[in-house]
Amino acid sequence: MRMKERLECYLDAYTIANIYMIKDFYQGQSQNFHLKDEKNNIIPLSIQSKDDLGDYIRYTCTVDGEIVVGHDYLMYEEHAQYCPVQYSHIVKTKEFATNFIPEPSVQLGCAYTPKQTTWTVWSPVAVWMEVVLHEKTGDRIIPMKRLEKGVWQASVKEDLLHTFYNYRFKVNGKIQDSCDPYNPFTGVNTKTSQVNSLDRLKLAKKIPTQPMAQDTDAIIYECSIRDMTSQKNNGFTHPRTFEAFSEENETTRLFNTGLTYIKSLGVTHVQLMPVFDFGSIDEEHPDFYYNWGYDPMHYRALEGSYSTNPYDPEVRIIEFVKMVQDLHAAGLKVNLDLVFNHVWKREEFALDQLVPDYYFLMDSQGHYSNGSFCGNDIDTRPEMSERYLVDSIKMYIDAFDVDGFRFDLMGVLDYTIMNEIAKYAKSVKKDFMIYGEGWDMPSFVPPELRASQNNQAKMPLVGQFSDRFREVIRGSNDQLEHAGYSNGNVGRIHDAAIVMQASIPENRYDQPFKAVNYVECHDNHTMWDKNRVICFEEPRSSRMKKQVLSLAMVLLAQGTPFIHCGQEFGRTKHNLGNTYNRSDYFNMIDYHRRNDFEVVVEQFKVLTRIRREHSSFRLNTAEKILTNVSTETIEDKVLVYRTRDEHESLVSFFNPTDQCFSYNLNQNAKVLFDSDLLNPPITNSIKIPPLSVIVVQLF
Repeated sequence: MRMKERLECYLDAYTIANIYMIKDFYQGQSQNFHLKDEKNNIIPLSIQSKDDLGDYIRYTCTVDGEIVVGHDYLMYEEHAQYCPVQYSHIVKTKEFATNFIPEPSVQLGCAYTPKQTTWTVWSPVAVWMEVVLHEKTGDRIIPMKRLEKGVWQASVKEDLLHTFYNYRFKVNGKIQDSCDPYNPFTGVNTKTSQVNSLDRLKLAKKIPTQPMAQDTDAIIYECSIRDMTSQKNNGFTHPRTFEAFSEENETTRLFNTGLTYIKSLGVTHVQLMPVFDFGSIDEEHPDFYYNWGYDPMHYRALEGSYSTNPYDPEVRIIEFVKMVQDLHAAGLKVNLDLVFNHVWKREEFALDQLVPDYYFLMDSQGHYSNGSFCGNDIDTRPEMSERYLVDSIKMYIDAFDVDGFRFDLMGVLDYTIMNEIAKYAKSVKKDFMIYGEGWDMPSFVPPELRASQNNQAKMPLVGQFSDRFREVIRGSNDQLEHAGYSNGNVGRIHDAAIVMQASIPENRYDQPFKAVNYVECHDNHTMWDKNRVICFEEPRSSRMKKQVLSLAMVLLAQGTPFIHCGQEFGRTKHNLGNTYNRSDYFNMIDYHRRNDFEVVVEQFKVLTRIRREHSSFRLNTAEKILTNVSTETIEDKVLVYRTRDEHESLVSFFNPTDQCFSYNLNQNAKVLFDSDLLNPPITNSIKIPPLSVIVVQLF
């Protein structure tokens, strides 16, 4: 953010400096400016334009001399007042990239062996750098040497295993300390990093899972490490931790909690809400705050509050990897929710401290993009930014053995990095899942380059959350009183017919797997809380039926189904729409409520089994959907949804009204699912009661 100090100067190109003077400082007027380098050499500046910006005057000047990136400069104005020169938009220029992009073979971070530790950091704009070792006898300073391409390096020929350290450096006139952004071993609250190596850890043995033939075979179940295990007296030795998430013992089995419960549901993938370091939880006092974790501060360090010992960097890694392998042993794949679109505090983010402005979207005047509405947007296009994120992805896959990624606000990213990530992930695991929120966010990325739904055809391996499905089946996400088809708005029946076909007939997606269908996720009101507004005069029994109806439409639609944890038992967040920081009371999984909704849970299990057993709900090409899926209506109220393939022919009925209907199949069929248990097992005439779902298989 510019225009915070009385006098500021930014190098926005090798030949351009922008100077800002506040008007209560000599009325913002100056006739001349110059730079002075660290050897007292003068570099003149020539004023090219002068702009009134309200409280400030901006002077755009040419630099009449050579700028050496990494040197320290002061800017003086005519009254002999001065300020540090800050490297800013210069880091976005082609000349900067040409001069300072190291070869991909340069490994950044901390390289440990028992005989030597070497630190390598990229910071072309740093004046000097050093490593600060935090040893028992006090801090020891290790100067770093500047190499080519803005790379700094230092080595110590000792065994420094488990020694904590920081980088200390001078950038833009300030001396700062940061952690090592390339090192997954971090101290509590990510203030320090630790000399260590993933190669030396005894991580849980990798357990292979059954490969999926296609993404539409997945049933994704979103949940939070903390929420799943925070309710008391459910058998968790260390609640709200990685360890608890996969813990199974006599009590969890008795009460059917945690992993024991997830295993019973018939889902294929657990999507974990953010597990990498986020800034809003004090890891030393995790009870003080609650947060979902969409405020990242380190992309390679796991969140310490989910560890049984946040002070030991090894523990969080060992416990996380064990949890992943426990889930694999249970037949579940693990997807991670990644927040690559913004950070919690840009000024405290280590990469931005090392190379200010390089990693964030900004315009030519130094304004930061805010498409995420979090005050900053990560720029995924500069080479070192893309390299950092892609290398982080490789670590998640290679070391942590996860099975998929969901990208938060993916539309802030550019589609080329998504393709690069997908290409690598699929090369390691053919059934690796890549999908995200492709909202067309108002960031500084040109619309044609965004990883948004509008550009889905440019990302052949990337799925998209279908807000179209959500708005049609659930109803308005913003206006609670506006119903969708599942909760009674039969005026949307023809839209419902389209989204049940993965929106292929309307050309929203070119392949069915790209439609990630959902009516509830961690954001916004739960489906149950929305229906309490829409159906406030109806009894709970009716709302339970509507809950089943919406679940059935998600699970039986073409595309990839996505379920938010607790949706299968009418999860409530006490009528709050955004509980990202509202305490465990509002967010925890309530297993007692689950028991009260056992009928809904059991019907959910039947529906997941039907999807997994019947391939016509999981067609994998647009051509197959256009050929083998058809719809009709009964009085424009009941949706009749027909699916077939070479193995089967199915008919599903969805009735969101309070009326009864009947339908003659003209042939016998086996009833696979009947929410009201009204029809005989074999029949040719279907009775369709109010608020019901029926699925039959034709003979």
